[in-house]
Amino acid sequence: MGWPSTTLTGRTIAFLVAPYGAEQVELTSPWQAVAEAGGTPRLLSTAPGRVLALRHREPGDTFAVDTVVADADPAAYDGLVLPGGVANPDHLRLDRQAVAFVHTLTASGRPVAAICHAAWTLIEADAVRGRTLTSWPSLRTDLLNAGATWVDEEVHVCHAGPGPLITSRSPADLPVFEDTFVTEFAHTKHPHH
Repeated sequence: MGWPSTTLTGRTIAFLVAPYGAEQVELTSPWQAVAEAGGTPRLLSTAPGRVLALRHREPGDTFAVDTVVADADPAAYDGLVLPGGVANPDHLRLDRQAVAFVHTLTASGRPVAAICHAAWTLIEADAVRGRTLTSWPSLRTDLLNAGATWVDEEVHVCHAGPGPLITSRSPADLPVFEDTFVTEFAHTKHPHH
């Protein structure tokens, strides 16, 4: 780190997770990457209080929610990270306000990074049609049916839309996922400044 080209100083990055079920390392590791790049990570969820993350199927740690997504102003965020975990995006896509928040951010050209099962939320937010992305392999058919092109790569950056969409498959891809999204977030013009 420390290169001026990948600084996130002055940028606020939303992390959106359900109250239960986010894969812990897919929250904590990208969160640390944003903080180390000088950005301000903020935890959004569908309910106030704390979220419980999972370590695979075991309960993990809890994390304090900064803002309830229904009260969040999409214009206050420069980018969005969507951690995975099976139960997490499945809950988010049933929440109208969470889906609307994701849709607004992607449609406004802000960069969005999603890993593992998080692409389910992107499908619900109609953010994948005509885009190329990767995901946990079990989501391939869902993404194809939603009008996306699916690739099996450790990270894929798609610029065929309002803003960059950065996707990865699994926790094994986290190092390259983080390097890639930090660079994309740093190079995307501030839409609201």
